[in-house]
Amino acid sequence: MTKGFIFDLDGTVYLDNQLIDGAVEAIELLRKRGDKIVFLTNKSISTRYDYLNKLRNFGIETNIHEIINSNYITANYLKEQMDSTDAVLVIGEDALFQELIDENIRITNNPDKATFIVLGWDRKFNYEKLNDAYQAWLKNNATILATNPDRTCPIYDGQIPDCAAMIGAMEGVTGQKIDLIMGKPSKLTANFVVNEVLKMNPEQCYMVGDRLETDILMGHENGLNTVLVLSGISTIEMVKKTDQKPTYIIESIKDIVHLQKTITVV
Repeated sequence: MTKGFIFDLDGTVYLDNQLIDGAVEAIELLRKRGDKIVFLTNKSISTRYDYLNKLRNFGIETNIHEIINSNYITANYLKEQMDSTDAVLVIGEDALFQELIDENIRITNNPDKATFIVLGWDRKFNYEKLNDAYQAWLKNNATILATNPDRTCPIYDGQIPDCAAMIGAMEGVTGQKIDLIMGKPSKLTANFVVNEVLKMNPEQCYMVGDRLETDILMGHENGLNTVLVLSGISTIEMVKKTDQKPTYIIESIKDIVHLQKTITVV
């Protein structure tokens, strides 16, 4: 039976600019046996085309339709929710702005006109940006969305703060949870990837990633098989302490083609 593999990127296929050993060969073998592939990332600081070029430079053949990021999910959601009077105040980097603009999302830098706020990972986040978002929420009751909930992003020699830092600042000043998370582990993302991209039943799909709180949680909550790789953030010790037990655990992506033989069930 054909399977659908949903691969996280950072920590699963590569770490920063370092390809994980065996990734190219594993993905090629899955394709040869007829399985479907999607690359799904929460990272909002690069566009889908950036990821396309990065994967191809690593020697992984793919196309833009197989690459979904949290920016794209966010843009699709906003297209469905916004009318001609709505506008979005964005905290994020160029990639997020560009992908919202590409989908004709109306953006404003005026808090008085913003009816939506989008929080993305922003490595130049500051008090002025926080205050603008707060004023939009305070004056207009603007709906607050975040591209992703990741606390950190894995890099080759460690981790760095991610979008959760922006979420934490906003929740700290408003005193309440933001309205919606767009990327993993949201049901919006799971439904889009499974139903619209893979066009498969959930039980045929495998969410492969390095994070218990995003990759594995999304799989559990949406009826997907889950595969934790130990090449990124989450560890065996973390697995022992959580209720979010993955269906399978493997050392890295290179073991995915031998799923039944090499995975330890937890």
